[in-house]
Amino acid sequence: TRWSRPQGERLKVLWTERRSSTKPCPPQSASSAMKPRITLAETQLADGNILSLQEHDGRKSLLVHGQQICGPATRAAEEELARLACAPFRPARQPQIWFAGLGLGHTLAAVAKELPQKRANFIVAEPLAAIPDWHRTHIPDSPLLTEPRVTLENDCGPQALIKHAGLLHAILVHLDASPTGPRNRTWVDERRWVSAAFEALQQGGLLAIAGSRHVANLTRRLQGSGFEVAEFTVPSSPNAKKPRFLPIWLARKGKAAD
Repeated sequence: TRWSRPQGERLKVLWTERRSSTKPCPPQSASSAMKPRITLAETQLADGNILSLQEHDGRKSLLVHGQQICGPATRAAEEELARLACAPFRPARQPQIWFAGLGLGHTLAAVAKELPQKRANFIVAEPLAAIPDWHRTHIPDSPLLTEPRVTLENDCGPQALIKHAGLLHAILVHLDASPTGPRNRTWVDERRWVSAAFEALQQGGLLAIAGSRHVANLTRRLQGSGFEVAEFTVPSSPNAKKPRFLPIWLARKGKAAD
């Protein structure tokens, strides 16, 4: 993949050469569709909306207004995001990976698999205390509980990133599942946050972003903060006959250090 310079043209790279190694969620059968949805937990967000953890046919989802923001519909993109973001850092002795939010732990679990180094550090910034609590209560196989390399923080704003200035190999964000900023906008919409992410990364580090839909001008805004940007699309369900294609942005801070 070639990387576009900050003033260069936007580059889109279709992900066609490799199907995701993760197992896609199988299509619902008639018997599955008849199984009830069980609400395991709920909490009120700062904007007044209700976030709920639901289970259906053994699969868990996070929903707001009945819309899934994290679960089977996002898992393939989260795991491919992890694969792409971690690929340059497999040789690193002590990779430092920072996550904007915990979600259901799909991205974290995929990163832990991609980077087996014992001295790796996975920093999960989750400001909503209910999310880790739900993992402890309802998700016994969560990497938050089983992965000793995880550090949990409660702030994913610009000041939290500045504390890691020049140290991080990668920052991972899912636009739907990650926490929002003070104006209920995604953090990547905040110029201060993007600048802080740039400063927090090592040379050659990646800000890796996934979403459920294309975001106009995101590549240009990332380039305006000094990143070199490549765009990818990945199938929401790699084995589906007509899958939706979801966007991923990889924004790199210069060249890797020698």
